[in-house]
Amino acid sequence: MARYICIEGNIGSGKTTLAKALSKKLNTRLVLEEFEGNAFLEKFNKNPKRYAFPVEMTFLAERYKQLSEILSKPEDMFQRDIIADYSISKSLLFAKNNLDLQEFVLYKDLFEILNTKLRKPDLIIFLDRSIGSTLENIKKRGRPYEMNIDEEYLMDIKERYKQLLINDKTANLLVLNAENYDFIDKPKDLDILIEEINTFTGNRIT
Repeated sequence: MARYICIEGNIGSGKTTLAKALSKKLNTRLVLEEFEGNAFLEKFNKNPKRYAFPVEMTFLAERYKQLSEILSKPEDMFQRDIIADYSISKSLLFAKNNLDLQEFVLYKDLFEILNTKLRKPDLIIFLDRSIGSTLENIKKRGRPYEMNIDEEYLMDIKERYKQLLINDKTANLLVLNAENYDFIDKPKDLDILIEEINTFTGNRIT
């Protein structure tokens, strides 16, 4: 069976950049999160309390729809590896950070129903990057709806990732210090990561 690999990390950590580079190098099926179609995203970044629930529900629905369609196709599952720049688990992570308790309880019930229907990743690559570096990347790419993201919010998300992924002993997790790699200008760094993937036997931090 083809491998299913997800790239995870904070906002601005370089997930999409790495997913594209890996997919091109390994000739895999590439899955990119279609977040720009979320009509509530810009409103949420301006007024998080009011728009948290609709933005998270929309993300969950869109992620589930995209992944279920791709992962259910035999021609993709058995012929080529799949590399995605997100995993469905990030839905629960952001919801826990953004929703109040009652909203989160409702959200989690729906998430668990949908999550059981999806194939679990064979490997999650987590890009660990400093808050300062992620803020620089966010400003550099210049997405208008991200301009209100502050350091405190990014620190909260980073801690959520630590709780959800790094402390999950059942996950096949490869943690990379992203600031030690340059996957665009240093091709050897990508080769090193591919070797790590091909020899992966259990949770690892590099």
